[in-house]
Amino acid sequence: MWATFRAVLWGFLGIRSSKGYDEDRKQLKVQHVIIAGVVSALLFVLLLVLLVRVITSK
Repeated sequence: MWATFRAVLWGFLGIRSSKGYDEDRKQLKVQHVIIAGVVSALLFVLLLVLLVRVITSK
C-alpha cells in the first residue's frame, strides 16, 4: 500500500525516473493507483482549505 501512495506522491510532484516508473508499472495495480490518487487529491484539497481558514481567521 505504501508503494502505491509513494508512486502517486511522486506523480504529484512530477519527479519520477524511468526506472522507477517501470518498476511501479510492473508491481502496482491500476485500481489501487486510482484510489490512492483520489484519496491523496482529497487530502491535499482539505489541507489547503484548512490552511486558508487558519490564515484568514487572524
